Amino acid sequence: MDRVEFFISYNKADLQWAEWIAWQLEEAGYTTMIRAWDIRPGGNFALDTDEGLQKAERVVAVISPDYLSSRFTKPEWAVAFAQDSTGEDHKLLPVRVRECDLKGLLAQIVYIDLIGGDEAEAKDRLLNGVKRERAKPATSPQFPGETTAARSVAARPNFPGAIPPVWNVPHRENPHFVGRDELLDQIHKTLNSGQAAARTAIHGLGGVGKTQLAAHYAHRHKGDYQIVWWIKAEEPATLAGDYAALATALDLPEKDAREQPVIVAAVRRWLEQNPGWLLIFDNARSAEEIRAYLPQGRAGQALITSRAPNWRGIASPLEVHKLAREDAALFLLDRTGQRDEAAARALAAELGDLPLALEQAGAYIEETGETLARYTELFRTRRRELQREERPPAGYPDTVATTWLLSFQQAEQQSPAAADLLRLCAFFAPDDIPLSMLVAGVENLPAALAAALTDQIVCNKTIAALRRYSLITKQDDSLSVHRLVQLVTRDRLTEDERRQWVEAVVRVISQAFPFESDEVWNWPISAKLLPHAQVVVEWGASQADPDTLGQLLNQTGLYLLSCAQYAEAKQAFERALQTDEAAFGPDHPRVATAVCNLGVVLQNLGELVDARNCYERALRIDVVVFGPDHPNVATRVSNLGTVMQALGDLRSAREYCERALRIDEVSLGINHPNVGRDANNLGEVLRNLGNFAGARDCYKRALRISEVTLGLDHPNVAICVSNLGIVLQALGDLAGARACAERALYIDEVALGHDHPNVAIRVNNLGLVLQALGDLEGARNCLERALRIYESALGSKHPQLAIFANNLGLVLHDLGDLTGAQSCYRCALHILTDFLGEDHPDTVTVWKNLKSLG
Repeated sequence: MDRVEFFISYNKADLQWAEWIAWQLEEAGYTTMIRAWDIRPGGNFALDTDEGLQKAERVVAVISPDYLSSRFTKPEWAVAFAQDSTGEDHKLLPVRVRECDLKGLLAQIVYIDLIGGDEAEAKDRLLNGVKRERAKPATSPQFPGETTAARSVAARPNFPGAIPPVWNVPHRENPHFVGRDELLDQIHKTLNSGQAAARTAIHGLGGVGKTQLAAHYAHRHKGDYQIVWWIKAEEPATLAGDYAALATALDLPEKDAREQPVIVAAVRRWLEQNPGWLLIFDNARSAEEIRAYLPQGRAGQALITSRAPNWRGIASPLEVHKLAREDAALFLLDRTGQRDEAAARALAAELGDLPLALEQAGAYIEETGETLARYTELFRTRRRELQREERPPAGYPDTVATTWLLSFQQAEQQSPAAADLLRLCAFFAPDDIPLSMLVAGVENLPAALAAALTDQIVCNKTIAALRRYSLITKQDDSLSVHRLVQLVTRDRLTEDERRQWVEAVVRVISQAFPFESDEVWNWPISAKLLPHAQVVVEWGASQADPDTLGQLLNQTGLYLLSCAQYAEAKQAFERALQTDEAAFGPDHPRVATAVCNLGVVLQNLGELVDARNCYERALRIDVVVFGPDHPNVATRVSNLGTVMQALGDLRSAREYCERALRIDEVSLGINHPNVGRDANNLGEVLRNLGNFAGARDCYKRALRISEVTLGLDHPNVAICVSNLGIVLQALGDLAGARACAERALYIDEVALGHDHPNVAIRVNNLGLVLQALGDLEGARNCLERALRIYESALGSKHPQLAIFANNLGLVLHDLGDLTGAQSCYRCALHILTDFLGEDHPDTVTVWKNLKSLG
């Protein structure tokens, strides 16, 4: 490389400025080296940069925040500074192109400032700055040698920030544009990949921000093009007219031709032969309609926006989703000038993070002076009135509602069943609606929709009609609909229509929800259906068949109970109880089931007296309906035994547990799972009564039955194994106790996950065995883990937490940490006194432990 006068040092974020500076310097007769022009494919970037720095007389540092924060640019200007630390030879020439504060060594050097002014002024500042920084020769500097240095590029770069010579983008740069950086980067990467025709189709729901994204991309990258041409592609006439209008901007000979196809062909031919252009086809309806307008070859680039997703034949498709919640909230704050971040997030959630809806809301708030919080309340309670007040944002033809109404109508014309499918999906949760569930429940649907879903080809056609306008998305077996699309769809229905669709959805979900929803093997399907059940329950409270609704509430409650989501389970069972009482009266077996399940939740929450009341009510109902020796009665009696034990009434607990065992042995047989349950519960009472041998026999019997009927790795087996381990420890068999504790923990961690409350109980039991074995550190680690799990799941006031805290206190006492032990005992005592009273055996035990500290 021959010696050059200027090495242009820059960060990639300032490439446009760097090229513009290099161009102006070369136009003025100077020689430059700039990485973008002089380091070619196959070269060594680091070595070529080092060689350029060594051979350059001076270094132009293109100063910006990105330049100053980059660890790659500092070595470049540091070379020049080291060679001329006093600045006598002016080897380092900073040129500031964006607002930033120069600090450290760079702050001592006078810089050329290109911020503000137009291109002509910036050029004068640059060249005059160069002249001031060194002695100007009598004539324009020449490239060392006999010939003038050749320019490195054939076309003059645009002045950064300037509009290209040919430009018709109808949208101004949006000052409130937020987020989308990954999408913008992906568009740029795809258009500049060089591996195929440079065409990208961004597609998605109407109002999701496709047009704004395309416009923002055009503004961000306007310096990359000589031509940016916007084409309204939603109608064939406007598509052809806007495309042909480019002939006038290019001053083509055919611009005045009478036949529009002649002009279109001329434009396409010119684009195929000239680079530096970007065509934006906005709101294209299909690939077929714009195929003829896409130039062949790779001379330029095309960006397409569309609601239709099918573009893979002519462009790289890129789906545009709703904004991220934080970006949506930031937009609302910026758009309205308000500072209530919580209200902004709440409103963004109500609007489904949809850009068009956010803009409409922002415009209304700005115009009326409403607060974000007040608008959110108006949207929730008076949405239809707000919609009548809304106007389309500037540059957009329609509001959210009118945008989708047109799409609804067009989809319905193509497939009448498509409209029904959208109405059905409007009452599910927005995401992951299982198509297989809809197909399995077709007997609950209107005849036309049922017929469409059961014929694979017709089903595909029905879904395609909605996907064509991005009203619905499909991935594998799942359908998804934006929550505002659901809202607008529901608003178009009459009360009778809404009731019919709610009833259908309740029946479909209830039919799909597993009967044994609390069993571990049913958790995946129950988890998938839960959000849909919770949504439709809200709609169906006063509209659905109470029999079906009550059943669905009960099934969701059982699943939530098994997952230890006790607060949500309590709510489900309370609603199931209300529904069943209203439908069947206060003394129906369905009411007994609901009230009993509610009792189980209350017991898990530590509300023992309320739990006992529920069990007693369920027992009274079932004894009257089924007689005293029915298995349902045994279940209620068994539950009463467990809660009486927890309340410290061991005599009553034993009577209930023995009664339940007798009923089930006679009515179900000696090896039924319910008999195993009863034997386990009786074992618990016997252990607490000090009858360890009797407890061991009960646990072993329960374990044998559970292993045979449920399998070796079922959570119920873990309960039996864990309890057996506890009684073996009491009998002095520490090795057997440890083996049981470790097996029970392994089963529950695999089946329930590491953070389930049952796992905390298993960890606690293992800790007690380790304590007995003398492994106090291992015991402390287990008990601390048990506390963390339980407190995270159920809060800091649960009675079970007191048991764990007391156990940890005992271990800390043995370790000599009397302060830690005292803290644990006091915590346990406070909880137990509140829940069980001062005279409960557990409370008395903890009080004695605390007193033992002196």
